[in-house]
Amino acid sequence: MPLPQDAASIFDRKNTPLMRLVDATDPQALAGPSPCVGWSGLDVVQHLIDTQRDFLLKAGADLPNPAPTVAALGPATAWRTHAEGVARQLADDTLAERPYETPFGTTTVGAAFDRFYGFDLLVHRWDIGAAAGVPVELSDRELDQVEEALAGFGDAVRSQGVCGPAVEVGPDASRQERVIAFTGRDPRA
Repeated sequence: MPLPQDAASIFDRKNTPLMRLVDATDPQALAGPSPCVGWSGLDVVQHLIDTQRDFLLKAGADLPNPAPTVAALGPATAWRTHAEGVARQLADDTLAERPYETPFGTTTVGAAFDRFYGFDLLVHRWDIGAAAGVPVELSDRELDQVEEALAGFGDAVRSQGVCGPAVEVGPDASRQERVIAFTGRDPRA
């Protein structure tokens, strides 16, 4: 049976493992450095909130103010509060199916959200786990999605704020290690 392809269901499939990780991880552990240079695991959670929120507000979403913050609510409550608002907005087809211009052409708000922020949900889940010392294994399907997103970014993948230079890994590296290394992260650090 094929999985639902509506924007809210796609978000839920990527959000649920992240939410479980953040819920189960001691906030003190998330204070450690992440693979994102200069950011802690807590900073990565806030980055996800801020960037998703910024995109959706510009696209016409109705999200509550003020934005949830990790500093005020803790990572689990801030993320859960944010994610519930995102899910409600993406479940609204009048928003999710609205045409949206990207540097890669016209698509919908829901598809654009997944293309850019779905990628972030997967890769930053790994970053958050690394910051907390919790191993994160991406499924083959998730690795397919990361690889597809990376290929779709083309040369822009190495633009400021996207991915750093690829990290060299040996021939014995797993598929996940190769994909993570391509994003500029050292999968064995």
